[in-house]
Amino acid sequence: MQKEYVFDAADAAEKCIQWLRDWFDENGKGCNAILGISGGKDSSVTAALCARALGKDRVIGVLMPQGEQPDIDYSKELVEFLGIRNYTVNVGKAISDLLEATDEAVKASESEPFEISVPAKTNLPPRVRMSVLYLVGASNNGRVINTCNLSEDWVGYATRYGDGAGDVGPISNFTVEEVREIGRYLGLPEKFIIKPPSDGLCGKTDEDNLGFTYKEVDDYIRRGIEPEHKERIDYLHKLNLFKLSYMPTFKYFE
Repeated sequence: MQKEYVFDAADAAEKCIQWLRDWFDENGKGCNAILGISGGKDSSVTAALCARALGKDRVIGVLMPQGEQPDIDYSKELVEFLGIRNYTVNVGKAISDLLEATDEAVKASESEPFEISVPAKTNLPPRVRMSVLYLVGASNNGRVINTCNLSEDWVGYATRYGDGAGDVGPISNFTVEEVREIGRYLGLPEKFIIKPPSDGLCGKTDEDNLGFTYKEVDDYIRRGIEPEHKERIDYLHKLNLFKLSYMPTFKYFE
């Protein structure tokens, strides 16, 4: 059954901006906001929200290509448009060195050998990138900002302790559609808002990898419209719910 759905981008943006101010006042008064910049809608909108909330002088963008990244110009243009401090850290060598060191360790070990799996290789770059963000944050009195949206998190399209990590998530409860509307309200150039979501690593868009569109997910979440790929979306949602909670711990003393 289709649900009634109304979204006021202006109201959502202004309340999120105030929420960010309040969060920083309580959890890091005077601290800087540190976030990875891909040039896509999520990092662009999140950076713009932080700049509005804290002032551009307290926002630091980190560009993290892996070797050569064809769309890196989007990231450079975004930080220039917002006027925020920024640094480019190429994570390519760190990733290749870690893979090589692990492979060498496996071959040298007397324990049972294994090959580094495709999922392991896929999830390594986001975790290296998050390590860079915390390194920059710890060196600049910073708090790391998560840039995942609700649609991605719904189907688990984030790496646990990689791009799914952070100290605070301003857009975590907004769908892709809503993030785009907030971006337009904030006056971001359309090119940053409509850039196809991609991890910048594998050469494919998120939707190519998932096998369905975020519009299907958004309509399912907000409007109750049953998607063509409902079975797969439901499967991924259930499979990846653990990513959205802190690790369970055994409590001997209650």
